Amino acid sequence: METIEKEINIMPRIGDDAPDFEANTTHGVLKFSDFAEGKWVVLFSHPADFTPVCTTELSGFAKRKQEFEVLNTKLIGLSIDSIHSHLAWVNNVREKTGIYLDFPIIADIDMKVAKLYGMLQPNESETAAVRAVFFIDPYMKIRLIMYYPLNVGRNMDEILRALEALQVSDKHKVALPLNWKKGNKVIVPPPKTLEEMENRIQDESCEKVDFYLARKDLQLN
Repeated sequence: METIEKEINIMPRIGDDAPDFEANTTHGVLKFSDFAEGKWVVLFSHPADFTPVCTTELSGFAKRKQEFEVLNTKLIGLSIDSIHSHLAWVNNVREKTGIYLDFPIIADIDMKVAKLYGMLQPNESETAAVRAVFFIDPYMKIRLIMYYPLNVGRNMDEILRALEALQVSDKHKVALPLNWKKGNKVIVPPPKTLEEMENRIQDESCEKVDFYLARKDLQLN
């Protein structure tokens, strides 16, 4: 029993290599590293097909898929359901709402991927994945992780905001303050030497609360 619990509770951490896997999906059998090559990936789990909250969430991802594509990002979902259940659910959602869930959805019947990514939380459920979201960069590094319980839906605006923040921070070597959105000022790295501190104090090109907290406008394409 202890061995099983340890297996279920393995949770990759921020900065870890994203565990690779091969799985059956609504797009056929995929090897994750091949699917992800050169792209950011948002890998997310949902508890079960044909459930109300999950239907709103996956529909939300589908409706905003183009926004993820603009950010060089692929979507891939997961639940512990069969491929036949996935296909029936995708078709049902399209028939009832007109929304097509055309990104891959992993059929994780053996819970292999859910265990790899710590999506099974025994105190919540041992047979359904919690609502996990993994942000994985083009180098297959896990950069951000979100976990939600079974009964609380995610916020799509925050998922997209966090993804863009990661990319902006990487590209421009800056930090992003509370509630940052595209177009807001960014935080420049604090000085690390006395010389850098003196230069920052004299610098009139940025908005300073003090030498260690300074903001500037960033021109984003």
